[in-house]
Amino acid sequence: MDDHNSLSALIVRDTGVQANKCYQCGKCSAGCPLSIEMDIAPSQVMRYLQTGLPEDEEKILRSFSIWLCVSCEMCLSRCPMEIDIPRVMDYMRQESSRRKMNHPKSKRIIAFHKSFLDSVRTTGRLYEIGLVADYKMRTGTLMQDVLTAPGMFTRGKLGLLPEMIKGRKEMKSIFKKSTKKEGEK
Repeated sequence: MDDHNSLSALIVRDTGVQANKCYQCGKCSAGCPLSIEMDIAPSQVMRYLQTGLPEDEEKILRSFSIWLCVSCEMCLSRCPMEIDIPRVMDYMRQESSRRKMNHPKSKRIIAFHKSFLDSVRTTGRLYEIGLVADYKMRTGTLMQDVLTAPGMFTRGKLGLLPEMIKGRKEMKSIFKKSTKKEGEK
């Protein structure tokens, strides 16, 4: 099915990645270090995209697999058609969130992602203590791993104050441009 409103067509339009090039060799799934934990293997995700069926697209967007992908690019390096599956997975995470179809187990992954981006948006680079504090607040796990911090601090793994890059204003501008809604200038 080649409907211009299908998820596959949106992926081609927004990323340039063509799922229809996949011929189901399975090398992506065989090489994926997390496929054993996934509810839909990467090759199956590609097949569901190829069908263009709304029920298959919904399976993908509601899956835990799209949230487990760590973009290691093992699948891309093994793919004879050079299909950028990590880019597809990233797009599908965004689309899943936009459509409010996130898998229930993805809450902590999403919280970490938001905390990470907020840290970079604010300081221009990762500030670990800020990341951890923000993540703990979002997930309600304030006391989990609390005894690990002193040892990391004494070994110089955590800095008390964030390093601020020059050009933070430009960094914020980049974030603002990248998060504009469709139709905005």
